[in-house]
Amino acid sequence: MTVYFIGAGPGAADLITVRGARTLAACRVCLYAGSLVPRELLAECPPDARLVDTAQLTLDEITAELVRAHEEGHDVARLHSGDPSVFSAVAEQMRRLDAAGVPYEVVPGVPAFAAAAAALKRELTVPTVGQTVILTRVAQRATAMPDGEDLATLGRSGALIVLHLAAGYVDRVVDELLPHYGADCPAAVVAYASRPDEVIIRGTLDEIAGKTKEAGVLRTAVIMVGRTLGAQEFRDSHLYSAERERHVC
Repeated sequence: MTVYFIGAGPGAADLITVRGARTLAACRVCLYAGSLVPRELLAECPPDARLVDTAQLTLDEITAELVRAHEEGHDVARLHSGDPSVFSAVAEQMRRLDAAGVPYEVVPGVPAFAAAAAALKRELTVPTVGQTVILTRVAQRATAMPDGEDLATLGRSGALIVLHLAAGYVDRVVDELLPHYGADCPAAVVAYASRPDEVIIRGTLDEIAGKTKEAGVLRTAVIMVGRTLGAQEFRDSHLYSAERERHVC
């Protein structure tokens, strides 16, 4: 049997992919992160499916559940918020399943930064303004950042930077990015993107920390800093230009 790591999307239950929903409906066992995955998604599971909330489980306990289901002959849906490719803790689970000889597949989902961009109604890559997006986080007590991936280093690029898991450290984010982006650089914080309680905070880099704290946002948010957030005067993309040569087949 197979373990399916499924991206549940950023929060809204209807933002799971069609493939994700179909896979979920076919699995007799579902492990889900109860604090992050919308419970409405569990209605997609078979009526007699075994549902396991992993919010209070250790990695060993989660692995044991996955292996047990496999040995019992059940396909398993492992629901993660957002997309499994970014900040999902899927890599360590895959490593454990490889060691146990349990097959798995990955079903991508809508990442939080994409939902945040949609909420802001912004394209993150704008011609002549910015074509690079950096996805990162800040060092915390739990996990240090690798050498060369601190904000001060990443900020030298001037690229649009998207920080996950950093709302509680917004003062530090601002302090480290100000020398590279400038006080007037557009910034935004989106909490609970795509959910009914979504919070959108816009401002400049020098004021975004105060606005974020005033709104009481501490977690489940992404911070974005970069010139493309406020871009208005820019050249149209070459993709749809009348000057672009097109071949009719």
